[in-house]
Amino acid sequence: MEQHPYTLERLKAMQDIDIRTVDPTDLRDIRDVKVNTDLPKRERILDFIRQIGNPYCYRHGKYVVKVSFTDTDVTLEDRMLSYIRSKC
Repeated sequence: MEQHPYTLERLKAMQDIDIRTVDPTDLRDIRDVKVNTDLPKRERILDFIRQIGNPYCYRHGKYVVKVSFTDTDVTLEDRMLSYIRSKC
């Protein structure tokens, strides 16, 4: 099995990055990431992380994006629908 530098500790450190203090120039732009859908799932994930650097904090143009997850059964779609309904 191929070794990779993405240990649980390293991923946790990436997850804990503070969006208020991160230098945007250190982040990669997600629009530059090209996922090879021909790869098996595990390799696609590793390739995505290799390209994006930090899957929890990256740029989209001039915007810094921070991704986080909670331990819940509520889906992203449920959250989006709830948000849209609250704005209508």
